[in-house]
Amino acid sequence: MGRFRHQSALLILAAALAVVALAQSTFKVDVKLVRLLVSVKDARGELVGSLQRPDFAVYDNGVKQEVAVFEHHTELPLSVALLIDTSGSTAKDLRYETTSLERFLRALVREGNPDDAVSLYAFNDEVTRLNSFTRREQRLIDSLKDLKARAGTSLYDAVHLASRDFSGRDGRHVIVAVTDGGDTTSVKKYADAFESAQSADAIIYPILVVPITNDAGRNLGGERALDTLASGTGGRVFQPMGASELDDAFTEILRDLRTQYLIGYYPHNLPADAPRFHMVRVELSRKDLRATTRTGYYGDASARR
Repeated sequence: MGRFRHQSALLILAAALAVVALAQSTFKVDVKLVRLLVSVKDARGELVGSLQRPDFAVYDNGVKQEVAVFEHHTELPLSVALLIDTSGSTAKDLRYETTSLERFLRALVREGNPDDAVSLYAFNDEVTRLNSFTRREQRLIDSLKDLKARAGTSLYDAVHLASRDFSGRDGRHVIVAVTDGGDTTSVKKYADAFESAQSADAIIYPILVVPITNDAGRNLGGERALDTLASGTGGRVFQPMGASELDDAFTEILRDLRTQYLIGYYPHNLPADAPRFHMVRVELSRKDLRATTRTGYYGDASARR
């Protein structure tokens, strides 16, 4: 009888330890590492790549967080989705846009991390995935040669599809969208595109090739939407006037991507009533510098207390 009681006690203890272990492992799964790609510039707009971990402070819904991951000049591989507007209004600019894109593709594939990859999409009233992620330079360039301009502009649908295609890809996610104005024919809405990009940890760089210089006839509301998509994900909008400035825009994007910091943290001590979209803020110890990153992320605070 004593041996039976002893064995029963051991079984009960083992079961209790298993429950504790399960609870701990579940907690670890629920706590998601939030990754921020951060660009830092000085007052002249020059990129600053010499900062260290103590120079950064991160706040999630106003609560200071402990930086768990820090990479200086991160070399994580890039997955870059290139979106090119082929709506009817792009007809006169499409040739020089694709030529500039070819130069950008060559620089992206030939330089940087050997694991960098590019996908290519064309969008008018429909979205066409021309290439899934690849490093085959000529295959990408060949896909640009037969593009034709027609119909409307489904930018939000293109952002949604490209964001979804990042699923399962390690490293940094970037969307570069070359367009001449706002969305006109998407099934998805602005909020859908924004959430898709945020959920994919994607930075958006819209390149706005403005068809005219005066406000009359421009889709200013659409242009403002592009600006908020960019700033909300940690990117920025470019407005090149002509082929040479378009080349400059692509060069600046590459420079941004090669001078980024990676900061990661596990959210903790967040209020129980924190909203689904967590506002994130990065502050620097040097007040003469400015940090740019995404404005937040979608997540559940309940498991991060």
